[in-house]
Amino acid sequence: MAEISDYAMVGDLHTAALVGRNGSIDWMCLPNFDSPACFAALLDSPEAGRWLLAPAGAGDCTRRRYRPGTLILETEWDTADGSVRVTDFMPARDDSVDMVRIVEGLNGSVRMKGELLLRFDYGRIVPWVRRMGYGISAIAGPDAAYLSTPAPARGQDMRTISEFTVKAGERVPFVLHWAPSWKPVPDRTDPNRALASTQAFWDQWTGRNTTAGRYHDAVQRSLITLKALTYAPTGGIVAAPTTSLPEDPGGSRNWDYRYCWLRDATLTLQSLLACGYTEEAAAWREWLLRAVAGDPADLQIMYGIDGTRRLPEAELPWLKGFEGSKPVRTGNAAAPQLQLDVWGEVLDGLALTRAAAPNGAADDSWDIQVALMEYLEGAWDQPDNGLWEMRGPRRNFTHSKVMAWVAADRMVKGVQQYGLPGPRDRWAALRKQIHDDVMAQGFDEKHNTFVQSYGSTELDASLLLIPRVGFLPRNHPRVTGTVEAIQKNLTRDGFVLRYHPEAANDGLPGTEGVFLACSFWLVDALLGIGRREQATDLFERLLTLRNDVGLLSEEWDPKNHRQLGNTPQAFSHFPLVHCALQLGYASGPEGPEKNASPA
Repeated sequence: MAEISDYAMVGDLHTAALVGRNGSIDWMCLPNFDSPACFAALLDSPEAGRWLLAPAGAGDCTRRRYRPGTLILETEWDTADGSVRVTDFMPARDDSVDMVRIVEGLNGSVRMKGELLLRFDYGRIVPWVRRMGYGISAIAGPDAAYLSTPAPARGQDMRTISEFTVKAGERVPFVLHWAPSWKPVPDRTDPNRALASTQAFWDQWTGRNTTAGRYHDAVQRSLITLKALTYAPTGGIVAAPTTSLPEDPGGSRNWDYRYCWLRDATLTLQSLLACGYTEEAAAWREWLLRAVAGDPADLQIMYGIDGTRRLPEAELPWLKGFEGSKPVRTGNAAAPQLQLDVWGEVLDGLALTRAAAPNGAADDSWDIQVALMEYLEGAWDQPDNGLWEMRGPRRNFTHSKVMAWVAADRMVKGVQQYGLPGPRDRWAALRKQIHDDVMAQGFDEKHNTFVQSYGSTELDASLLLIPRVGFLPRNHPRVTGTVEAIQKNLTRDGFVLRYHPEAANDGLPGTEGVFLACSFWLVDALLGIGRREQATDLFERLLTLRNDVGLLSEEWDPKNHRQLGNTPQAFSHFPLVHCALQLGYASGPEGPEKNASPA
């Protein structure tokens, strides 16, 4: 049975496909990230749709890698009869939606087998398949797919089978093209030209990376992953290209992550700007401004890739789920939750782009920021669901209050540093009020640590962000106490849990693994309190949790040593980049928080 870490990703900046070590594409949504999947074996069995291309009778590959600096995947098998390579990629999209696979003989003579099961609407619909001169066409409702290949193709048991032999030096291409079913049959894509253009695209893009140093390869792979999770038409970045990969195998903590979270905004912008990707940062900022436009009271924690607000959660009962983890979900019922921290995240992100812009305050975001701040002034002290989207009772989460402080702080600085219009004194007074409130109610004097929520003694990994956002200096005694408490009481095998699910009343059954983003936050916090050796050791342990092609999911199971949750996870790769830059380049605290003042 495949592990989550067995999958590599290829994509075209509109959607992505997950390719297993056995040469099977087990997940792909067409035409976009949030479209229904045409390959859904990841969440069921091959009968839910997949595309296998591998030596006949072979299992997992001998080795695989991405071509350096690209999202072009090369998978190789050594067999008794010879060696073969399958190169998988999706060309950066123009008008064509293509998944390209090229089989290349390396030595000897290898018998290959392809097995294509197209199953539209998440494995539910078997298309009508016809043989064409160039391959096959498969049509069902609004979807049409066309397979073009010189290899033989025949129908068998509701699947398309290709059996052929490849010798050293021979290349056998396969191109799967998607189009709306009502459009004419598209022109065929030249696979060799597509490969060259895809190589050139990624070479040009990675050439813009301004970083170097001991962790350069890890940073570059994470940046490529983040770029691949970008929906090019709008600039939005999805949290992951998958849905319902479990945080608790066999359990119900299975969520759809194919959407854009406002919370990711600042982390995204920090990583992109730090590495020289100003165009991507600007596109994300524009997506952010469009998404939040409207009544500030209607701000959501997440939106669709095009800014869609309604993301109704539904279950797909015909899918068994990864390792029986049900239900399989689409949409996300957490979208309309009240999570007050997102106001702070948005205002922090927009402040960051203003600071990075050559024209400073000359932008069109200030009026929106003022409107958001005016709403938060009357709402910051309400209980909410918190950043972890808890489905239990609302409460006064410390992190939510800290981010309300961030919102006020960034607005005060917008007036002070850029001469923007606004009630600076009122916002400064609110900033102090929130700061005093958190220091009084969000801190446990007995245990010398900040707590998850007012009146609680529970810990929460989000408390590690207190110094990073500038609420307190990194060397403040309360910061040190909190870092030590989390390190002692909220870790497994040295990695950080979000919180203790059994004690936090999060409204969900079961448990979960350690959260990789939180573990990177601990790296940053340790560095901030002067424990560089510990920070480095933890960071390098975290790097070993990546799979063989450098990808991270959302969580890690320290008992069974396996990745958990949706993959690849943007929220894991953002802080990897941040920590790598801190450890590789910084002699002290860096980032936007270094200019923040407590109150």
